[in-house]
Amino acid sequence: MEEPKVTLELALEHGLTEEEYNKICERLGRTPNYTELGIFSVMWSEHCSYKNSIALIKTLPRSGKNLLVGAGEENAGLVDIGDGQAIAFKIESHNHPSAVEPYQGAATGVGGILRDIFTMGARPIAALNSLRFGTLDDARTRYLFEGVVKGIADYGNCFGVPTVGGEVYFDEVYKDNPLVNAMAIGIVDVDKVTSAIAKGEGNPVMIVGSATGRDGIHGATFASEEISEESEAKRPSVQVGDPFTEKLLLEATLEVIEKGLVVGIQDMGAAGISCSTSEMSDKGNAGMKIDLNKVPLREKDMTAYEIMLSESQERMLVVAKKGKEHEVKKIFEKWDLSCEIIGEVTNGPYIEVEHYGKEKAKIESFDLVLGGGAPVYYRESKKPGYIDEIRQFDFSSLPQPENLEETFLKVFSSPNIASKKWVYQQYDSMVQTNTVLGPGCDSAVIRIKDYNKSIAAKTDCNGRYVYLNPKEGTKIAVAEAARNIVCSGGKPLAITNCLNFGNPYKPEMYWLFKESIAGMKEACEFFDTPVTGGNVSFYNESPDRAVYPTPVIGMVGIIKDLQNVTSCYFKNEGDLIFVLGEDFEELGGSEYLKVVHNLVKGDSPKIDLETEKKLQHCLLEMIDNKLVNSAHDISEGGILASLAECCIVNEENQIGCNVKIPVKTRKDFSYFSESQSRIIISVPPESEQEVYRIAEKLNVPVQKIGITGGNLFTVNTNINLSLEKLSDIYFNTIARIMNE
Repeated sequence: MEEPKVTLELALEHGLTEEEYNKICERLGRTPNYTELGIFSVMWSEHCSYKNSIALIKTLPRSGKNLLVGAGEENAGLVDIGDGQAIAFKIESHNHPSAVEPYQGAATGVGGILRDIFTMGARPIAALNSLRFGTLDDARTRYLFEGVVKGIADYGNCFGVPTVGGEVYFDEVYKDNPLVNAMAIGIVDVDKVTSAIAKGEGNPVMIVGSATGRDGIHGATFASEEISEESEAKRPSVQVGDPFTEKLLLEATLEVIEKGLVVGIQDMGAAGISCSTSEMSDKGNAGMKIDLNKVPLREKDMTAYEIMLSESQERMLVVAKKGKEHEVKKIFEKWDLSCEIIGEVTNGPYIEVEHYGKEKAKIESFDLVLGGGAPVYYRESKKPGYIDEIRQFDFSSLPQPENLEETFLKVFSSPNIASKKWVYQQYDSMVQTNTVLGPGCDSAVIRIKDYNKSIAAKTDCNGRYVYLNPKEGTKIAVAEAARNIVCSGGKPLAITNCLNFGNPYKPEMYWLFKESIAGMKEACEFFDTPVTGGNVSFYNESPDRAVYPTPVIGMVGIIKDLQNVTSCYFKNEGDLIFVLGEDFEELGGSEYLKVVHNLVKGDSPKIDLETEKKLQHCLLEMIDNKLVNSAHDISEGGILASLAECCIVNEENQIGCNVKIPVKTRKDFSYFSESQSRIIISVPPESEQEVYRIAEKLNVPVQKIGITGGNLFTVNTNINLSLEKLSDIYFNTIARIMNE
C-alpha cells in the first residue's frame, strides 16, 4: 500500500500547526514520511505532550519527605508509607472516549490507570473515580451515566480490584462533555519498584499482552480536540477493553518483576507503541530498533502507520535483561499471554522502525517526548468578563423561603447531594477483603494486610467554585480532600490531579487554568502534599459551551493505627454533637442557590489555609485521644445536609438528632451556607471537657449544638422530619430517576 505524500495540508489534518510542521522538518532535516507524521502528530498532541500546560504544571510542588517518585518521573507517583512499603497512585481522564462510547470509554479508562500502577511493580488495591454528567432529566445524559457506571463496574469487578470511593456531580454544563476520571492505588515493596526505562545496548524489546488491532488509532489526537457533531464518527478512536486479559497481565508482570528479569516496563496507553518506545528510550538516554512484522496483529494488512498509532488495550512494552528473554516469554505464556521480541535497545538516540524490510521511521526519541523536543507554549490569558459581573450579586435580594422544611427537602433531594448508592452498589467494593470504609464515607479506607495501618483516599472538586473563583476554588478542592482524609483519621500525604478544562487557545480559558494551578500550588505547599503527577484534559467543550473548570484532586493519606479509623455517621444514642470551625453564611456556588433559585452567582466560599490546617490538627488530636465517635465535614448543602447524612448514612443503625443551629442573619443563609473548614463530630458526654480543651489549645472555634438519639431529625423549631422520610429521599432519588 502506497503511503500518502506528506504535505502541510496533511499535517494540519493531523492536528499539527504550520509552525509545528516546519519544526518537525527542521529537526529531521527533511520532510517526514507518512508514518513519521503520524508518530509526531500523536506525540505532539496535547494529550501526550502537555504542550499548553507543562510550563505551568512544573510550578507545582513535586518533592516532599515521603515522596519517592514525583510528577512525570514514572507511570505513577510513589509515596513511602514505612515498613519498606510504598503506595503507587495516579488519576487520569477518559472524557472524550466516554462521550461517544460510554461503556468502553469508561472501562478502558479504568484498565489504563490500573496498568500504570502494576507496571511499577505495585499490586492494585483500590480504584476510585470522579464523574460529571449533564442533568438527569436529559435522556442522553442518562444513557451516558448508565454506560459509564456499567463500564467502570464491569472492568473493575472482573479485574478484581475494589472500587472504594469517588464522586458524581450533575450540571447542564457537562451535558455534551461528561468527565470520567479514573484513579487507582497500588502497594509495592520499595526494593521491587520498576522503572519505565530502556537501557543496555542489545537488551531485547518485547511486546506483551493482547494483539494489536485498529482500535484506538489517533485516540490521543481525538482527546486533544473539542467535541462536535463529527465526534460520533470517531468511535474507532475508542479502544475496547478486556479485563480478564488484564488480570492475567497483572500476574505475569508482577512475576517477571519479582524474579528480576526486566530492565524496564511501560503501559502502552495513549499513542501506543509510538509512546512507549520513545518515552522509555529517552528516559534511558538510549534508542530502539523495532521490526513491526514481529508485532502480533489481530487484523490483516495493517500498515506501519496503523501499528505505531494503535491504542489497543492490555498491551505493554518490556525491556528484558539480555539472556533472560526466554524466561520472560515462558512466564507470559504460562499466563496464556502473547510475548514477542520485536526489537532491541540501541545506543541511540533514534527510534528506528522497520516494516517488511523497509525503514518506516527514524526519529530521535528526544524530539518526541514531553520535556524534550516536544513544543512548549505559554498561551495568552485574559480574565473572563463574567467573573466580576457575577461576583457583584446581592444575596440579600434573594426571597426568604416560606417553608424551610420543604426547602431543605428540595436541596437534600438534589442528585448532587443524594446518595450515589445506585452507582456504587454496582461496584464490588469489598473484593480483596481490605476495605475498612467504602463508598459513602468522607474518604475510603483500605487496610494494609499484616500491618496495623491503612490508606485513606479521596477524590474531590467543586467545579462551580472553580468557575466563580479558579484560584480559591482549587485551594478548596485540595483543602477539602485533605479534610475528608482527616475526618477518616488519616494524615494527608500527597496528591495526583486530573485537570479538566476547555480550549487552552482561548485566553479566558487559559486564565482559568493558570489561576487554578496557582491555587493548587499554594494549597499543596501549605499542606505539604506534593503533586505526584496526573493528567491534563483540555478541549472539554462543544460548540454550545465549555465545562466548568474542574481540577479534580486525588489524595492519599496514612492512618498509622487502625483504631483511629473514623466514620461519618452517628454511632450511639446520647452522644454530644459539636461543630468545629466557623460559619460565614457563604452561598456563592452553593447547592441551595442552584436548586432553589436556579442561580450560579457570587464568589466561591473563602478558604484560609492556616485556619484549615489548625482544624485538621485539632480533629486528628481528638481522634488520637479516642474522643471522637464520628466526624463528617460540612460541604455541599450546608450544615443541614451534613447533619442529616450523619443520621442516615449507616442504613443498619440510623440515629436521629436534636440540634439547635445558631443563626447569624437569615435562617436559610445559616442552614445552607457552604463555608469551609467546618466539621461535625459526635463524642460521648464524658469527652466534652477534653474536646473544649483541645479546641481552645489550638484556637479552633467549637460549639455544642445538640445530642444524638431517637428516629427524628429535629433542627431548631423549623425542621422535624422522620429518618424514614430522609432515608427514602437520600437513597432512592437517583434510582427512581434512572428506573423511570
